[in-house]
Amino acid sequence: MNPKKQEVENSVKARALALRKRLKSKKPRFRRQESWRYKRVSEIWRKPRGMDSKMRKKKKGWPKSVEIGYRGPKAARGLHPSGYIEVLIHTVDDVEKVNPKTQAIRIAHTVGARKRIEITARAGEMAIHVLNPREVEKPLAEEEVEEAEAVAETEEAEEKK
Repeated sequence: MNPKKQEVENSVKARALALRKRLKSKKPRFRRQESWRYKRVSEIWRKPRGMDSKMRKKKKGWPKSVEIGYRGPKAARGLHPSGYIEVLIHTVDDVEKVNPKTQAIRIAHTVGARKRIEITARAGEMAIHVLNPREVEKPLAEEEVEEAEAVAETEEAEEKK
């Protein structure tokens, strides 16, 4: 791809992401009709369909309904806030199919610790951004080990007394 064209595409994407962020801050919190009134009704959005529904009729004082006008810019749809397209990964082989320039990986929650480390290592080699890395426990420094042993010895000495 032409570097000039790619630069323009990146700037369009960056502007779209900034616009989406600004629009999202103004967007109301869409709540299911009467969810604030009854504990049994969850807040997850459902379209109001009642014949006399005040919310469906868009009466003043009632929560806003989901409408097409609240949609984000087309260039930013489906993108992670970092600007990458998210790709869900289950195996190490799936990492090979990812384009590091436009895509970032999210490791599936069903993947265990050992395979997660392998996937993260492979992604690091290919310079692929991992959206949900899990930090591996670092080995303790020598000083920390010595301090822990000293504390354990003093506790044992106190117990003997």
